[in-house]
Amino acid sequence: MANAHIKEFTDANFDAEVLASDKPVMVDFWAEWCQPCKTLAPTIDALAEEYATKAKVGKVNTDNNRAISVKYQITAIPTVMIFKGGNMVRKFVGFQKKEALMAALDEAAIK
Repeated sequence: MANAHIKEFTDANFDAEVLASDKPVMVDFWAEWCQPCKTLAPTIDALAEEYATKAKVGKVNTDNNRAISVKYQITAIPTVMIFKGGNMVRKFVGFQKKEALMAALDEAAIK
């Protein structure tokens, strides 16, 4: 992850970084071997830059963080979840267009 705006979420820091965040949080569940995840990565990078002051954007490597992946029932990747106030408010499974993810982040930031 070369983008300084993208956080690495893990089993150890997920509660503090995501659930306790005062900003909306976009979480990209991915794995190194997942080609659709690699296709989605530039979109996640762009959103991290564009929303740096309004939201937190990060990734969870599902191979390295099994507990959080099981807790949120990640059965297909990429899966992108939007959290606000400690609750998951949107879930996207599979490749998503930037506009759909932007709309979900904007909605979470307003509410």
